[in-house]
Amino acid sequence: MRLSQMLFVTLREDPAEAEIPSHKLLVRAGYMRRIGSGVYAYLPFLWRVLQKISQIVREEMNAAGAQECLLTQLQPSELWKESGRWETYTKAEGIMFALTDRQGRELGLGPTHEEVITTIARDMIRSYRQLPLNLYQIQTKFRDEIRPRFGLMRGREFIMKDAYSFDADEAGMKESYRKMHDAYHNILRRCGLAFRAVDADSGAIGGSGSQEFMVLADAGEDEVLYTEDGKYAANVEKAISLPPDLEKSSFKKYEKLDTPNTPTIASLCEFLKCSATQILKNVLYQVTYDNGMSVLVLVSIRGDQDVNEVKLQNELVKLAGNYGGSAVIGLTVPSAEAQQEWAAKPLPLGYIAPDLSDDHIKPSKTLAPKFLRLVDKTAVELENFVTGSNESGHHVVGANWGKEFELPSLIIDVRKATAGDRAVHDPSQTLQSARGIEIGHIFQLGTRYSVALGATYTNEQGEEVPLLMGCYGIGVSRLAQAAVEQSYDKDGIIWPVAIAPYQAIVVIPNVNDTDQVSAAEVIYSELNRVGIETLLDDRDERAGVKFKDSELVGIPYRIVTGRSIQQGKVEVVKRATKETEEISIHEVVPIFKRWIDEAMNANNVNP
Repeated sequence: MRLSQMLFVTLREDPAEAEIPSHKLLVRAGYMRRIGSGVYAYLPFLWRVLQKISQIVREEMNAAGAQECLLTQLQPSELWKESGRWETYTKAEGIMFALTDRQGRELGLGPTHEEVITTIARDMIRSYRQLPLNLYQIQTKFRDEIRPRFGLMRGREFIMKDAYSFDADEAGMKESYRKMHDAYHNILRRCGLAFRAVDADSGAIGGSGSQEFMVLADAGEDEVLYTEDGKYAANVEKAISLPPDLEKSSFKKYEKLDTPNTPTIASLCEFLKCSATQILKNVLYQVTYDNGMSVLVLVSIRGDQDVNEVKLQNELVKLAGNYGGSAVIGLTVPSAEAQQEWAAKPLPLGYIAPDLSDDHIKPSKTLAPKFLRLVDKTAVELENFVTGSNESGHHVVGANWGKEFELPSLIIDVRKATAGDRAVHDPSQTLQSARGIEIGHIFQLGTRYSVALGATYTNEQGEEVPLLMGCYGIGVSRLAQAAVEQSYDKDGIIWPVAIAPYQAIVVIPNVNDTDQVSAAEVIYSELNRVGIETLLDDRDERAGVKFKDSELVGIPYRIVTGRSIQQGKVEVVKRATKETEEISIHEVVPIFKRWIDEAMNANNVNP
């Protein structure tokens, strides 16, 4: 393609709305343009990148035995109500665009397609002979992000590949899951990305187990914890670890002490000259369920540990039925304003004990009359511990469960694992931290949707049983931006060869020099003839502008037909390393073919 004939406009300044390097570079280099909040147009260069990623995804999915289809983007609310997710997605999570048509029917713009695909399976799968089955699509999805940001990373409209497997039993489901796990590794390797597969929380999708595929990058929104031996990796929301060893308490008897100005663990440790492992802290939360009922939750945890709110929310979802709800729509540490609405008397903040009296709660139809008391596993083994006294400026020391305080019956794991913790699988390994961008997520759904929507099959014994399902998503447009976030420099984008919009660019420094033009035309034609996707920068611009543009856009190899053309040579520059060399015009095609084949094969995986 000739650059003079393309829609190609670059910017010298960063766009005002862009916050991270990849977002800035993709707009500056003319890959995309913002149309509205979280909505972007994919321009010709970016569309080529997305087509290449899609093709890699398609090849690996097909190789794994999946069949491509295209599902409806408009989804009737009835399907989501059958699965029990309509309220969750339109109110609790609030990420589905919902609308009403002219006949008054409720519809949603698809953020995901579990309900639609399960309905198809319910209607079309009858016998075990039709199993296993895996269907996938590559399609635009819609999510009503509260705060769209980072360009394609967190947009309201994006391209995604989602697949759904159906099996006769759990062993089959796990085999389908394994195939997708391997396919995702192949996809990301072929795209030339550094990544890590990690254990993850299943969130609103549900299911018994899941993994996220994280592209490693400093701007990643997710924290990944892993061990150097390669045997453990998890999103921090899901990670588990061994806490630091408990230090034996120096307090031998139970007593109440005057501890002024010690509302924090650090200030209390300094005042009492004790370890945070000897302290029991009590953290207050307010959870709201989808039926409008709120519950005040008191979590008792060791003083040196923090609450993982994702783990806590998962535990509170399990308890929703006790309060007439089914889903959590809000979990907060109640602010001073929120406390005023329900507190019958002032709370001793910073000095709360695990037996804080329920009479702090005003009677209300939408608020449970008693605190829900939970204790983290780290706090159960505490002896002679320090904790609040329910009186500001005072703590108690030498306290024990079963004596001064009743141990809550709900013992859970809600501590947040952190870098430096010991690994559960091998205490000699410590958890390391990295930042990641979530690109893919795979789930073992089991019968979560098949039971809800009545998707069954007849087994060999003639029994009608629910299908076992898995689902597998990968963000195609998100992957494109993640590749940029992982690989760029001060001059612009550095694309992996496999997904670059073009593999080479031929630059004519002076379009008025017939020798430069003639040589460039020959090289451009020959490279394209042998299958090397090549641009020709034939614009009537200064050489410096062309060089800067080629670096900004990130084309892997640049060929310059400059002064050395008189000696039958051209200058070649590798974008990733900026290595420069002069080679004979006659050697360009074989050398470039070798370089590109080597780059593609380095990350390619035979299906």
